Amino acid sequence: MPPISRRPLNRRTLLGGLFAAASVPALSACSGGITSLNGDGGGGSGGGSSKGGVTIGTANFTENQVLGYLYAAALDAAGVKTTVRPNLGTREILIPALRGGDVDLLPEYQGALLHYLDPKAKATEEGEMQNALAVALPRGLQILPYGEAEDSDAFVVTRETADEYGLTSLADLARHNGKLVIGAAPEVKKRTVGAVGLKDVYGVEFKEFKSLDSSGPLVKGALKKGDVDVANLFTTDTDIAANDWVVLTDPKNLIPGQHVVPLVADRKADSTVRKALARLGAALTTEHLTELNRLVDKERKDPEDVANDWAAKHGITKNEKD
Repeated sequence: MPPISRRPLNRRTLLGGLFAAASVPALSACSGGITSLNGDGGGGSGGGSSKGGVTIGTANFTENQVLGYLYAAALDAAGVKTTVRPNLGTREILIPALRGGDVDLLPEYQGALLHYLDPKAKATEEGEMQNALAVALPRGLQILPYGEAEDSDAFVVTRETADEYGLTSLADLARHNGKLVIGAAPEVKKRTVGAVGLKDVYGVEFKEFKSLDSSGPLVKGALKKGDVDVANLFTTDTDIAANDWVVLTDPKNLIPGQHVVPLVADRKADSTVRKALARLGAALTTEHLTELNRLVDKERKDPEDVANDWAAKHGITKNEKD
């Protein structure tokens, strides 16, 4: 692995509208994600070059960091020099950084990215979301085919809270408006898949929103202690099953599918990048991703080591010419 740059990100102000739509014709919907190892199925037409190397940025939670190192392992094996800049922050920081050239590639999630770009988006099926993303992305960015692995948002309560308030679904929360406290990352307060959508779709109003972290020790600790009644976690978080927590069902489909999808700048999206990431996406399953999260969060292993070990075990780091 090349040395990993840990310099602070230059969060400069970018010109141009973040939500300017890319001039990409709508793609026909498909149920599959990995349609070709040439990268067919994403937005954009390539034309970039990875010869100068690719800088990968990640969000500020375990899984996204692991995915960043997996991307690096796959690209390194394909002969692309990589630098990983982990733990840079939220999507509100990462997307401008990608557009501005501070990073070239991000591990993303279909539904969350789509709702960030278009809060009114209605697509929930994977193929439909891929099409919608291709249209909604700012000029200069493209998505590649989505992978097998998926990690969705979940709103979780303890077994005791579920029994006390009779909670099985998100719809049940509205019967207790003004009584329950929710804990989540700060940005969830303003997101559709968050407090905004829970109010608009289900009529839910919380007593308080506590700004904590993304499926991390703060929000999970608050849930255990009873400081929050509802926590926003990720479905690949092994603490959900370990603590017998209850994931509230989503009968009105507020939460879209969240297959992992690479988001890349056109300037780097050549066939080498597309093939390497498509190969990784086809090999990495939700079960694999859940286990990798466990190794980092529970066994305190380094995200880079965990990613590299998995890549070697599953043949990702083997040169494709071998």
